[in-house]
Amino acid sequence: MSHGGELAQATERLLEGRHGRLGASALRAALVDLYEFWLGKGASAAGVDTAEPGVALVAVGGLGRRELVPFSDLDLVLVHNGNSRVGEIADALWYPLWDARVGLDHSVRTPGEALKVASEDLRTALGLIDARYLAGDAELAERLASAARDQWRRTARKRLDELAESVRGRWRRSGEIAQSAEPDLKHGRGGLRDFAVLEALAAAQLTARPGEELLAAKELLLDVRTELRRELRRERDILSAPEAQLVASELGFGDRFTLARKLSGAGRTIAYAVDVALRSTVEPPKARFGRRPSRTPLAEGVVLHGAEVSLARDAVPAKDPALLLRVAAASARTGKPIAHGTLRALAESAPELRAPWPPDALNALVELLGAGEGLVDAVEALDRTGLWARLFPEWGAVRDLPPRSPVHQWTVDRHLVQACVEASKLTTTVARPDLLLIGALLHDIGKGRDADHSELGAKISAQVAKRLGLPDADVATVSAMVRHHLLLPHTATRRDIGDPATVSRVVKTLDSSVVLLDLLHALTQADSLATGPGVWTDWKARLLAELVSGCEEVLHGKGFSAPEPMDAEQRELVAAAVRSGTGEVRITAHGKVVTVVLAVPARAELLAPAAGVLALNSLEVHAAILRGHDGGRAGVFTASPKFGSLPDPALLREQFARAVAGTMPLTQRLAAKERDYSSPSARSVSPKVLWFDDETSGSDTVVLELRAADRIGLLFRVAGAFRRCEAEVRWAKVATLGGAVVDSFAVTPRSGRIDAAWRAKVEEAVLAASS
Repeated sequence: MSHGGELAQATERLLEGRHGRLGASALRAALVDLYEFWLGKGASAAGVDTAEPGVALVAVGGLGRRELVPFSDLDLVLVHNGNSRVGEIADALWYPLWDARVGLDHSVRTPGEALKVASEDLRTALGLIDARYLAGDAELAERLASAARDQWRRTARKRLDELAESVRGRWRRSGEIAQSAEPDLKHGRGGLRDFAVLEALAAAQLTARPGEELLAAKELLLDVRTELRRELRRERDILSAPEAQLVASELGFGDRFTLARKLSGAGRTIAYAVDVALRSTVEPPKARFGRRPSRTPLAEGVVLHGAEVSLARDAVPAKDPALLLRVAAASARTGKPIAHGTLRALAESAPELRAPWPPDALNALVELLGAGEGLVDAVEALDRTGLWARLFPEWGAVRDLPPRSPVHQWTVDRHLVQACVEASKLTTTVARPDLLLIGALLHDIGKGRDADHSELGAKISAQVAKRLGLPDADVATVSAMVRHHLLLPHTATRRDIGDPATVSRVVKTLDSSVVLLDLLHALTQADSLATGPGVWTDWKARLLAELVSGCEEVLHGKGFSAPEPMDAEQRELVAAAVRSGTGEVRITAHGKVVTVVLAVPARAELLAPAAGVLALNSLEVHAAILRGHDGGRAGVFTASPKFGSLPDPALLREQFARAVAGTMPLTQRLAAKERDYSSPSARSVSPKVLWFDDETSGSDTVVLELRAADRIGLLFRVAGAFRRCEAEVRWAKVATLGGAVVDSFAVTPRSGRIDAAWRAKVEEAVLAASS
């Protein structure tokens, strides 16, 4: 042991395999035997075996678990019962290891000191679970190991919050194993540290021992980590693409793409197990003291049960094809996980969505894609249970597909999801946020096949968009987004954007579509931000903005279109309202989607009472058109219940009449409803207002277009903002696209004229109402 060079040479001989290359598992076992032999000799030479009172050398960490990978630090504890020579013994043990350049994490403690440190330091407590005798007083070593495990069993439940925070903090620092282009095999989410957490929870008798699937996942991670270090001849746990190719070859996987998919599967297996274990052991506050968790409605058939998204008691997955998407959207929106039982029930009985998807399913998908950061975990939950593949069979080709470019930090499937996360922050910059989100999800769907991914992706995305139930014009737009998603960045960074011919080529390629131009502008930013750090720069943003501005000057497009005139039935209802002098209502149901026509005399308020009554009855407005006719006005609302059944038509009529008459306290009742039923959202998007000249109503009217995240009573609050600013709404066109709204209002001052001050006042009030 005094000759550190001999230890290094022996280690090198094992790594080189001079007598036959050892497999990864055999190499770890050989390293354990080698270091135990040298430590045993060193302990004897240092006087561990002869010391009185007792002294023992104990291994923790990888050596304690007999999982020693090359170039690992040795985690050793020198345990003693107050021996006065322990410092001298420790020096005799440690210095030869330092001379051999072996990494060492060491401590010298009595059992009482070790247990005290473990009670205060979580890392020490977890490490002592694996304590294993190496040399010296075996009884003393066993006493420490037994006491440490007993202390962990007694105190683990009290330390679960600390453990969970530690795990999540490590995930934030180290990222994920699954879907990462360069996974951290040890510290990443789903890595070896997470497996140690599972074993710690099992040791505390809080969860079951890891089963065969988890053990196989752990073995793969250990094998990859072993081969990575053998190839590099140094300590490293992050697997990059060039090293992955070498490791894949040594482990018999053929290429790094196969290895990446295997690693993603292993990471998913461990990460999911840890997530479930923490959820089942770290109790939500409301579940304590014998009280049942609350059940808060989130959507039709979906509730927040305690801290998990679950099915409502009356939900029937087999009869509700869109329920799966509503569950996922609720999870993504709130940032709360989907309950394991709910996932199982959906996997077992959720029916296939047939083409074309019903409108409520498409709307739920858009809401899911626009939910922000919560989308990642929601998609992962569906993907792990096979539900995502049911929705998008085309996903298989990109699932866990490593990127070919080193600038990408995610696998292709995760990049697509991440692009949606970034696009969700840009929904107020485009007129069609739904198409932006769908395009973000599909823009690289053509990868993983032997073809130009943009051209093939355009064909695949057209098939998907048609299956989703989009109109032909929207299908064409999504396909064009995918086909040309690299057009703007390539042109802006590789061509002379000051040349009119460059701008003309872009405009011609995009078929002179302002909507497509804006969508590609936003998609380029989302795509770049989802690629990796430093891909979206101020320089790139400036070049892109200049190119888009030049194209817009050529196109001279506008961002809204006035609504179509009323039909004969709607005009008759307006005439009835004028004759009666009160509000009139007509309701037509198509399944769970209703068309509600509400009419009032010209002097009566329409938008605020109508929007308020619909929101009060939990009707989610998907589209609305407000027009005037012969001394009256009508609003045509397409809506569906957010949860529960359709409201009683008689009640709706009575409430609307009271609201028009001003005898119903809508503001207070809607505020109470929002407090009771609004769930916390993981997404935050700033509303945006745009102004356009109104070519349909004359020079005394302008169009305000509001782009914002949807929420309970939003349209009612916006209508109130117009009223407070003395702005009359001549016509309105409202569209709810998933979780976003794009609403156009033709407004004019009730007195005075349209000027900058009036516009600023109205804009400030509308933005405040939308925030």
